[in-house]
Amino acid sequence: MTGKEMTYKFQRLEVYQLALEYIDLTYALAGTLPRSEDFNLKSQIVRAATSVALNIAEGSTGQSDAEQSRFLGMALRSLIETVACRDIIARREYPVGESLQLSAALAEKLFAKIQALRRTLDSSPARRSAVAGRQS
Repeated sequence: MTGKEMTYKFQRLEVYQLALEYIDLTYALAGTLPRSEDFNLKSQIVRAATSVALNIAEGSTGQSDAEQSRFLGMALRSLIETVACRDIIARREYPVGESLQLSAALAEKLFAKIQALRRTLDSSPARRSAVAGRQS
């Protein structure tokens, strides 16, 4: 954070902090793209990266484990969208330096952390009871 005290639960989550770092890297990467991509790849990759953090935050606020897991699923889909954008950037051979590699490495770490949190929620006793109740 920027020196301000964290007041919401999601702000203390490691996965949220990683998502913020990923947004920073994504903005840096987007800043290296040509102007012709302002309203295409540049906008798309920034919106998708931002969506990762927003879904983590939204899903953590007083929701059930099942609902939080659903939002984490949306965060994962947004993260995968940024991967596809990076593939297009690489394919177009834009001169972005090491930004693609740094972004890819952090995306892998973020993906694993979101998946781990989601698995934890999906295996919680409350979640298992809710699922069992629906199957009866």
